[in-house]
Order: sequence, then structure tokens, then C-alpha cells
Amino acid sequence: MTALALEARRVRDTAHLSDRQIAAATGARPSTVRDWLNGRSAPTGARADRLIELAEMTDRLARVMEPGYIPVWLNRPLEALDDDKPVELLARGEYRRVAQLIAELEYPGVT
Repeated sequence: MTALALEARRVRDTAHLSDRQIAAATGARPSTVRDWLNGRSAPTGARADRLIELAEMTDRLARVMEPGYIPVWLNRPLEALDDDKPVELLARGEYRRVAQLIAELEYPGVT
């Protein structure tokens, strides 16, 4: 199993994300994500980039909220993101906006 396929599994397990939620964040089809999770393939190109960004965001979120809440947070339209959903921003490669908001959760009053 490749490192990126293992990363997909880790994101699923630690952030409680489904194949559909990982797909939404990476721009892949759920069936493609299932292939990653089962070690039949691994993401490449932009999908690999999105998976790596998703992994970093979920790792940071796990430090500031219960892991079971991460899927909810990622799929909520958030006022601080102009009512965009974090998962949609991640899918578009706009992880820096999500990262900035997470930084405010990690270090209140500093950013």
C-alpha cells in the first residue's frame, strides 16, 4: 500500500470521515476513494494534493475538537468563511482559508 493510500485510511480513521466526505474534499469519486482505502490505487496529481491538505486540516482540527465532530464542522456553511463549507474550499484547493480559521481555533486571540 502506498503512503498516500495509507494517508487516506488515516484520515478516515482519525477524523471519522466517510469515503463520500473524503471524495468531496479531494474531488474524487467515492468509488475512487474506496479504491484508495482498500489499497487498490492511490491518489495522484491534484487529488493527492487535496488529500495531503485534508490530512493536515483534520490533524489540526483533532487538536481543538472531538474527532467525531470533524465531519460536521467540515460540512457546515461557516460565517467566517463567507458561508462556504470548509470541505468545498478544500476541494477547490483553497486550504489556506480553512487553515486560517483553524489557526483562530488553535490560538484564540492571536491571529
